[in-house]
Amino acid sequence: MKEELSILIKAQYPLIYLITPEEERAEQAIAKIAQADTQHQKVFVWTMTRGMTEYGQTRNTPQGNTISPEAAIQWSIQQREPGLYVFKDLHDFISGAGVKRALRDAIAAFKGTEKILILMSPIQDVPIELEKDVVVLDFPLPTTDELHQVLEQQLNRNRAKPPSADVQEKLVRATLGLTKDEAEKVYRKAYVKAQQLTDAEVEIILSEKKQLIRRNGILEYIEEDETLDAIGGLEELKHWLRQRSNAFSERARDYGLPQPKGMLILGVPGCGKSLIAKTTSRLWGLPILRLDMGRVYDGSMVGRSEANLRNALKTAESISPAILFIDELDKSFSGGSGSSDSDGGTSSRIFGSFLTWMQEKTSPVFVMATANRIERLPGEFLRKGRFDEIFFVDLPTPEERELIFKIHLCKRRTEIDRFDLSQLAKMSDGFSGAEIEQAIIAAMYEAFAQDREFTQLDIIAALKATLPLSRTMTEQVTALRDWARQRARPAAASSAEYQRLEF
Repeated sequence: MKEELSILIKAQYPLIYLITPEEERAEQAIAKIAQADTQHQKVFVWTMTRGMTEYGQTRNTPQGNTISPEAAIQWSIQQREPGLYVFKDLHDFISGAGVKRALRDAIAAFKGTEKILILMSPIQDVPIELEKDVVVLDFPLPTTDELHQVLEQQLNRNRAKPPSADVQEKLVRATLGLTKDEAEKVYRKAYVKAQQLTDAEVEIILSEKKQLIRRNGILEYIEEDETLDAIGGLEELKHWLRQRSNAFSERARDYGLPQPKGMLILGVPGCGKSLIAKTTSRLWGLPILRLDMGRVYDGSMVGRSEANLRNALKTAESISPAILFIDELDKSFSGGSGSSDSDGGTSSRIFGSFLTWMQEKTSPVFVMATANRIERLPGEFLRKGRFDEIFFVDLPTPEERELIFKIHLCKRRTEIDRFDLSQLAKMSDGFSGAEIEQAIIAAMYEAFAQDREFTQLDIIAALKATLPLSRTMTEQVTALRDWARQRARPAAASSAEYQRLEF
């Protein structure tokens, strides 16, 4: 991106919109570009608190009466020498008629003068009047080389003994996805806690990194202690995941394999779709980030929702390889195809941006999405190329129900020989895994209230008192099964074998 910015400046593009929360780092990059090109030696920076000042000057004396953005833009027009004029946070004023007119005047005046306006902001807000004249760039988060320099500076500042190259690599990779300032802070915190920086401090950095990423409320680190063995059945899906446990390694690239893009898990509610996604993180040894689409949408300012999605995807890419988990995709994008009447087209733009990112992304971010209502999901999601595979998770078979009972009983009691798992599996026909677990919990509450140990009869009574979702929503479950029979891959091994024989 820095090379692209340099090319745009040399090509005399009059207006550049630079999206970044890292003002200081972006200013340094712009100053280096200006120094490398003798025609752009001077860089001026405008803020609403100081007005226009020359970058790098110790006194930072304002250039005339340039507090207002219109006056600052007019001042830049009057300058005869080539220069770069950086405006910070102009998005708060850019919707004003005076500012828009001043910017258009500057664009016209800057042609052939080697003067360039750079709007620096964490939020993209481009008025329609400027769309044909502006170039929008995303300033990337620090690379591993830049983070390595931050680590070296921290070690020198504390006069600490440099760790081995392998340890330094772990420390640097632990801060991928953070800004330069955030990386400095987590290195300082790790040193204050341990008075050294070794591989033991990687966990401290990762813990702090999780808190920093959670601050925006859009991406959330998920920590799951369970493994795939905690899920009963779904052997076909588990086999598919285990086959790809090393898919993001360099060995796989050398073999010629492409990086996996993602998978969509359809199925009946309560059958383990979300748990599959979470436990894959431990199987593959990758961090998993949950994207909360409800928090992406922000109507407080035009363009804020789109900026939220871009920042979230950019963060996920910066810490890749990683898993991006989207739960209930059908609810997140159900209105994406026709939202112009309800929200001014925001949902449609976000939907389009996400589809484009899924199709064109080159970073190793594996998208794991779950859905319950296939009819609500836009057809664009289901075409080949978006996901590597679409799996269907049906209600558990008798064998799977028996295994689910065993898993949940073993979590709560060390000895389960007194339970007839075969009878329980037969009595729970039509139950999902979540409903089986709740039946066990209900039986335990009943026995606990009577100050005794729960028994087989308590579980049977709880099952009989429960009306499973497969009966209350028979039409929805039947429709989902009919759709998935020809269009999705079954997650259960028995169903998969049946379909192989059928076709």
